[in-house]
Formats: sequence, C-alpha cells, structure tokens
Amino acid sequence: MSESKTSKSEEQQNIDEELKNSKSSELTNAKSHGEILKQQIIDGQETYDKSALSILLSSLTAGLEIGFSYLLICALYFFLHGKVEEDTILKSLAIVYPVGFIMIILGQSILFTEQTSLLTLPVLNKKRSFGSLLNLWGLVILGNLIGGYLIAFVLVWIGPRMRIFDLETVEKIAVHVIDYNNIVIFTSAILAGWLMGLLSWLIAASKSTFSRIVLIFIITAVLAFTGLHHSIVGNVEVFAGWISSPAITFVDYLYFILLALLGNAIGGAIFVALLKYRAFVYDVKG
Repeated sequence: MSESKTSKSEEQQNIDEELKNSKSSELTNAKSHGEILKQQIIDGQETYDKSALSILLSSLTAGLEIGFSYLLICALYFFLHGKVEEDTILKSLAIVYPVGFIMIILGQSILFTEQTSLLTLPVLNKKRSFGSLLNLWGLVILGNLIGGYLIAFVLVWIGPRMRIFDLETVEKIAVHVIDYNNIVIFTSAILAGWLMGLLSWLIAASKSTFSRIVLIFIITAVLAFTGLHHSIVGNVEVFAGWISSPAITFVDYLYFILLALLGNAIGGAIFVALLKYRAFVYDVKG
C-alpha cells in the first residue's frame, strides 16, 4: 500500500513538473497541449479561490446576460414568421444565438457549461476535492438559473409591449426546445456540453480577442443550428414558455432542466476535461 501511494505521489509530481515546464511551440508560436492544460488548471483554481458571494453574483450576471441571446432569438423568429418557412427560421436563429455567449465569456462572467470542464481539471490534477467541485457547480448553477428566471420575467413582459415579439413566439420556441423524448434531450445535452467544454479549451489556446469571438460564434452557432440542448439558454427558453403559456407545464420545465444540466455536465467533464487530461498524463508516462 505504501509503495503504491509513493508511486502515485511520484507520478503526480512528474505531471506537475511537466505542466510547469510546458511552453509554446518555437516553430508555430502555438500553445502546447501542456501549456493550455496548465492555464486551464490555473484559471480553474482561481475560481475555486473566489468567495461564494463573488461566484454567485458572477454566475447570476451570466444568467442575465444569456437573456440577450434569447431576446434576439425571439425578435428574429417574430420578424421572420410568415415571411419564410418555419425550418428556415429555426436554422437562421444560429446567427443571433452567440451574442449572449460572447458577452459572458469575454466579460468573464461564470457560465456553467463553459466552466464545467475548467472546474473539473483541478480535481483531476488532485489540487481540489470532488466535494468542492460539486459545491462550486451548485453555486454556479444556482446563479445561472436565478439570473435566467429574472431576465425571462423581464423579457416576457417587455417583448409584447414593445412589439419585439409576442407570447405566441415565446410558446413556439419553448415547445420546439422540449419537443423530444427524455433520452434524446439527455444525449443532445451531452453533445452540447462536449462542445462547450471544447470551446473553453480552444479559448485558452487562442491569443487574441478577435480569434476568441470567432471561436465563440462558431461553436455556439453549431449548437443553435443543430438544436443541441444548452441548459442555461434552454432554462430561459423553457421557463419563459412556462410562465406565459399553458402549453408548457412545470413538469415539462423540471424534466428539461434536470436532463440538460446533467447532460451538459457529463459532456464537459468527461469528454473534454477527462480525455484532455488523461491524454497529457499518458504522454508524460510514455
């Protein structure tokens, strides 16, 4: 048992040393796998070091800001309704969907799906405990959801009064989001979490604000164009439908948000954080 613990300790020391010494490629000036991973672990640990109130307020801000994506989704849907086919409208929403994500990520508010893999890496690197990860996830999710509820109430009230969109638009978007069986929503959310975790990794690899904006736009536009389920945007979409239309029940909302959150977490933590981290570890061992 003692030898096993010593071996694991030495292995962790080797990993930490390799991360410490990771540098950009001299030929391409591109960040190496180890350098990106090191930055992600450092960024993740900085979030752990923040106070609970700071995390809650930052995640609340992200929940509010994602509402601007929803505002534009509703506005564009309402504007195009009756002018083009329904399928074309739904696909065209990918043009405006990324706006809220750009605001959140460049503004460094804390969004659950973008932070899922980031916050998992310090745990894999044995710098934080699994319990602390769950506590942090809980705070971020709580803030994101409350922010989403607040902005949904505001937009459902102001939208029809300013003729930006009507309540029929709100209902149609909500029904479109939940119009699948639970397995489909869950699997879709895993893929969405995977893409958002990958986005976090790619942003860490980029070196300019412009390239980050392009990456955010590409990844989130893919989510919108394919209809993959993002828990925090979906929270606003389905909650707004529930408070404004009898076509959406509380049970509909509850099933959706639980499946979407769980799927996003699995996609971000397993398919990005775990695989990226293990790939580096095996390289160190090799």
